[in-house]
Amino acid sequence: MASSEPARPSGVDYAAALAEAKTLVQAARTRAVLAANTELIVLYWELGQLITERQASDGWGSKVIERFSADLRAAFPEMTGLSVRNLRYMRSLAAAWPTAAIVQRLVARLPWGHNIELLDKLDDPTTREWYAREAIHHGWSRAVLANQIMSQLHLRAGSAPSNFADVLPADDSELMQQLIKDPYSLEFLTLAGDVAERDLERALVAQVERFLLELGAGFAFVGRQWRLDIDGDEFFIDLLMFHIPTNRYVVLELKTTKLTPADVGQLNFYVAAVDGEVRLEHHAPTVGLLLCATRNERTVRYALARSTSPMAVAGYRYSELPAAEQAVLPAEAAIVDAVSAALDGFRPGADES
Repeated sequence: MASSEPARPSGVDYAAALAEAKTLVQAARTRAVLAANTELIVLYWELGQLITERQASDGWGSKVIERFSADLRAAFPEMTGLSVRNLRYMRSLAAAWPTAAIVQRLVARLPWGHNIELLDKLDDPTTREWYAREAIHHGWSRAVLANQIMSQLHLRAGSAPSNFADVLPADDSELMQQLIKDPYSLEFLTLAGDVAERDLERALVAQVERFLLELGAGFAFVGRQWRLDIDGDEFFIDLLMFHIPTNRYVVLELKTTKLTPADVGQLNFYVAAVDGEVRLEHHAPTVGLLLCATRNERTVRYALARSTSPMAVAGYRYSELPAAEQAVLPAEAAIVDAVSAALDGFRPGADES
């Protein structure tokens, strides 16, 4: 007699179906969270508009906002976010973003905490919109957004001199140009005094994360003092990175002195060598980035003009701290050595040569 039980799926079929189901559930939950956030931010903007209009037409003062907050909280005791402080932020939100269209398209896609950062730190509407778009595009946390604003990323992004327009296709050139900053901010390297080895190791790991964050989204560390063997001739690249979104290697050279044409020539060689010895067929052309302490802009322009590899030159800074704190920091050479040392422990499967 045939069994009446349904056929049991194979282990492979079941695992695949379960994985697909989990993906569907997670996607639905993400959409629900995003939709809820959108509705909340739109509500906050509408409340801010209402308060602004009433203050203009009926002469509401600050005390009225306190009463408004108390009455709303009494009417909706289960709802958070109706404090006096938040209502004032709602009023600021409505003043900062006066049109509903941009609120729906941009502002409502950011959590409330992100919007508070934008309101607290930025007065210029164009700059505020730039950071809002970048935060959405890169998925920045609130802490990352605050750090990028503090380091004035909008003034540094895409500003480094390069030859990308001459040696890369137009679309690729524009994309790579926007990835390069000038100067790079290395203020996080606050090394001072004697520290225990274990504490130093923890600090170096934290600095690696900060350094990759400063480089930008999508960068992965490949190696420090990366060895190239070209028919018996050995060369060592300071830092070799890989930019995942554009599928290309990035050669990063560090110079603690004023840039010379020879430095650019050396980087040009390293980029060409990585293209010939390391890059795979499906990878995009390798790009070089030279971080230097100081530079002559005309020297940079002439040096890049005759270079055949796509490269950019940028400065770095670590002197944003007060004078008393700067006094205990190491010299520039030690700063660069610290960056390199921080990355050294992450070289996969290889000892330093």
